[in-house]
Amino acid sequence: MVIETSRFGSVEVDESRLIEFPKGILGFPNEHKYALIQTGEESSFYWLQSVDRSELAFVVCDPRLFVPDYRVPIRADELDQLGLEDPAGAQVFVIVNKVEETLTGNLQGPLVVNVATRGAKQLVLSDRRYTTRHPLMRLPSRQVAVSRTA
Repeated sequence: MVIETSRFGSVEVDESRLIEFPKGILGFPNEHKYALIQTGEESSFYWLQSVDRSELAFVVCDPRLFVPDYRVPIRADELDQLGLEDPAGAQVFVIVNKVEETLTGNLQGPLVVNVATRGAKQLVLSDRRYTTRHPLMRLPSRQVAVSRTA
């Protein structure tokens, strides 16, 4: 399937990379279908691109790459909504933002995807160990080359 994006133009997306949020994502309750677009072979980051709105996309990642002890407590009713019997059948992503020279992740609002059905839900955690701007990594500073002439 081909989707239009404001960042990459027309993109061919395998339908197995489509994810559906029946209740949307916080702030975007009417946007339900997204494509997971890998940014590069070695990249830990993906674009979660709306299928219907070319300008709507989020950078996401697996938070455990940066916070190894991060765990999402999924209640039984949330497992039911996702069609899961076992949390092991889920993939967790968090939305990434750039704050000054740091990439942060919204660890209080993880995106939980049923790997088998690609149905998804954004959870809102009450665990105060995590924040909506949890530091993931510092970006390398840009060095400006200065040439001197005699």
